[in-house]
Amino acid sequence: MGTFMEVLSVIGFVIRALGFAVLGFAVGRFTMDAYKKAVWQLQIALAVGFFALLVGLTNYASPASMGMFAVAAGAAMIMSFAAKKEEASEEPK
Repeated sequence: MGTFMEVLSVIGFVIRALGFAVLGFAVGRFTMDAYKKAVWQLQIALAVGFFALLVGLTNYASPASMGMFAVAAGAAMIMSFAAKKEEASEEPK
């Protein structure tokens, strides 16, 4: 029974890390998409809220989960700064 509980514990850690990765990506994407369209007051609120969540999670999440959150949020921010590919539009003849 002890081995079964250890396997479930490892699976739980993996699922938690993946959940934090999804959360980090979603929060990063939301922050950057809303940041580009907002006025300066809302931009400040978005930045403060994002970093408050980041700092707040360091107290309550395991280091592996926090790392997954940070990596996914960083990936979302890098994706938002990357140049978007322009769709090939066909010109009418």
